[in-house]
Amino acid sequence: MDARLQRRVQRYGWDKAAASYEQFWARQLEPAQARLLELAELALGERVVDVACGTGLVTFQAARRVGPTGSVIATDLSEAMVDRLRAEARRLGLSQVTTQRVDAEELGLDRASCDVALCALGLMYVVDPVAALREMRRVVRADGRVAVAVWGAREQCGWAEIFPIVERRVASEVCPLFFQLGNRDALRYALDAAGWGDITVERMTTTLEYDSAEAACGAAFAGGPVALAYSRFDAPMRAEAHAEYLSSIARFRRDAAYAIPGEFVLATARNVGD
Repeated sequence: MDARLQRRVQRYGWDKAAASYEQFWARQLEPAQARLLELAELALGERVVDVACGTGLVTFQAARRVGPTGSVIATDLSEAMVDRLRAEARRLGLSQVTTQRVDAEELGLDRASCDVALCALGLMYVVDPVAALREMRRVVRADGRVAVAVWGAREQCGWAEIFPIVERRVASEVCPLFFQLGNRDALRYALDAAGWGDITVERMTTTLEYDSAEAACGAAFAGGPVALAYSRFDAPMRAEAHAEYLSSIARFRRDAAYAIPGEFVLATARNVGD
């Protein structure tokens, strides 16, 4: 897929998903995001860049950890996500948070201008993950840190059929290699290839809980990476796709609710220099 086209798909897809994202994913992603922040060991006064920040679920927690003497630059490719984050930061009075709509591969920040880079469940969507990790290293000072989380192996993520279900109806071009970084030691290799050192990696199993079929479908179709393709479905196509997806997760149904297994991979590293 052409890199420019993939970036456009990501940008406008997440613009579509922005209004539904927190409703369907805030609670489900909280374990991975909380662990990421633990691993990052943020301190008062530190300068942080949050790459692929979304609506700010990690940004605001990071801002509270670094305090008013620190700073968090929240970056995302989606203008709608950045706009929502900016408005919420203002409402919360977090003046240490600033925003930029930029590509993860070109952050536009000065070299060594940050102490820590964070990327929570965004690296899977980047055209060139190694280039993005290299760019994070460029903007982090010597001996600075990075903390990254991605989705785990496909076979560990019970919702994974959403991609072929959508692709059979509309070519989403969203993430042909979505689960690649969750395979074996792929995230470690990517960090190493980008020049990071002192790499640690861990896996975390999780359960995505939804109270109803409607909520499970909302997360899969409207609030996530296939939102742009989904917006092109007519009503019969939506009903058919919903039924197929619910069939794919039927084994995880608990009365009217769903408890869908998932896996995260989390990594930390240091900028040990060339």
